[in-house]
Amino acid sequence: MVKGKNDYIFNFIINFLGFIIICSVLFVLLFIISASFSDPREVVLGNVFLFPKGFNLDAYKTLIEKADLWMGYKNSIIYTIVGTLINVSLTMLTAYPLSRRDFKGKGIITIFFMFTMYFSGGLVPTFILVKSLGMYNSMWSLLLPGAVSTYNIIICRTFLQTSIPYEIQESAKIDGFNDFGIFFKIILPLSGPIIAVLVMFYALGHWNNYFSALIYLTDRKKYPLQIFLSEILVRSQQVGIEQMMSDEDLLAAQKQADQAELLKYALVIVSSLPFMILYLMLQKYFVKGIMVGAIKG
Repeated sequence: MVKGKNDYIFNFIINFLGFIIICSVLFVLLFIISASFSDPREVVLGNVFLFPKGFNLDAYKTLIEKADLWMGYKNSIIYTIVGTLINVSLTMLTAYPLSRRDFKGKGIITIFFMFTMYFSGGLVPTFILVKSLGMYNSMWSLLLPGAVSTYNIIICRTFLQTSIPYEIQESAKIDGFNDFGIFFKIILPLSGPIIAVLVMFYALGHWNNYFSALIYLTDRKKYPLQIFLSEILVRSQQVGIEQMMSDEDLLAAQKQADQAELLKYALVIVSSLPFMILYLMLQKYFVKGIMVGAIKG
């Protein structure tokens, strides 16, 4: 295919915009990492740019000393793994029959699913339902109410329709496979890219879950990481403010306030690192799955 002048101009604009976006993201990431390892006064004064100044690990030492932080890490890992397994399983089991040509009534069922994207019961009815089912103050209150996403079902269904030829399923039926055999021995092995996408979407939602835990959990031993991070940050800021108001030693109060400012950046790194690693592991499948699954509705 011969490219015209307009094609080169378009490609240049797209590449230039992509370069600007990448540089912006990298700058923010490098700044946060550098600030978390820098001297608090250098950060407050705005002297940190891309590299740490006055290298120290005080913020990370403060986090390591917090026993609640590691308990929250354990809880978040459990919620993320269990919740993602539930989410991906239900999404695949729902999307597979909706992708079948011979499944009658799939259009009406899809409409019912899509209805939930625009209308919901609301927060109060959902809270009452969770409490009535006996899930209040348990991990299931964080996992079951949002066990499946209609948006992800549509993406998964589209992937199965466009990426896995239906003739393979017909051939499997001729060979004696039933629906369960087709799903577990043919569909799942060929659905690696879309499963990677679903894992990223669902796992990220569980890891960052804050609001649901704040509403449904009362036992501190069940709190996820995000609740403890919020408490640590708010408590550090409040200590600095109280000292400024009541303590005559302004230098110590200022140091405490600076430490609280530095703690923000360490919290970002601590909470984001697991998913940076997960994305690097699933990057190849994630990019392929999200592109193919979004071809058409």
